[in-house]
Amino acid sequence: MVSAQLKQLIDTAAPLWAGEAEVFTTYWDWPQRTRETDRRWLAHQCSKEIWGSGISGTKGIFLEPAEQLVAAFPKIDTEIDRHEVLDIAEGLWAEFAHYCAFADAYDALALPGEPKINPHAVKTSWPEDGALTELRFAHKRDHPKLGMRATRFTEGGYCTLFSEGMKLEQRTDGPHGRANALIATACRRVYDDEFGHMLKGVVGLDDEHLSDAEWRSLAELSLGQLRLRIRMRNAQFGLPLSEARVQAICAGTCAPLAFDYAKARLAA
Repeated sequence: MVSAQLKQLIDTAAPLWAGEAEVFTTYWDWPQRTRETDRRWLAHQCSKEIWGSGISGTKGIFLEPAEQLVAAFPKIDTEIDRHEVLDIAEGLWAEFAHYCAFADAYDALALPGEPKINPHAVKTSWPEDGALTELRFAHKRDHPKLGMRATRFTEGGYCTLFSEGMKLEQRTDGPHGRANALIATACRRVYDDEFGHMLKGVVGLDDEHLSDAEWRSLAELSLGQLRLRIRMRNAQFGLPLSEARVQAICAGTCAPLAFDYAKARLAA
């Protein structure tokens, strides 16, 4: 069972998770959605899957663990436990598999002659993603104990991109039918990994034995990051939500997204 403090934190975050989901559900039926806007947000997602958004160091979530593995190799079972190295390797594999899923969708939507995507072509993030990254690094710098915990708690936004994207497999007719099928396939390939990853940052918080004051600080940091996630996602998808709607979501007006405690316990 989760603690009362963790449940309260989840309840506090749930309306903003719902707000992030609203970005996607609005975009799917947005009149301004085109093949080009689909490829643009997919490219942005590829950037996140390779270069990270605050969890990793400055080298991103492919190169950083790759270098860690090289450095760890001569120390396996002498200075570093083999299972710690395995965790790094599995994390690297998973994140690159996620990049491949969205890159495959991007390339499948290309017209003849359009170049394939590659990690170097998507290295530069968009301003709103950069702002989220800066906030996360600032939280980790200024709050060494809680900053990383807040970042792990907010990472992925309760997997709403992937859960909402999977639903597109039921909408393969119409002008966006082919794109919907490709997006749904990519999101399904990523969802299970991301749900388990997300749980390490949510359910695992009860193992930290935080004080009441630390729980309050963690909630404040998490809300700040979640609000910037809304703006990051809205910009990633071409601003399907108006500024007024974004402000309302950030104020917590959305009906909360239900947290699946049963699945969380199973996956944890």
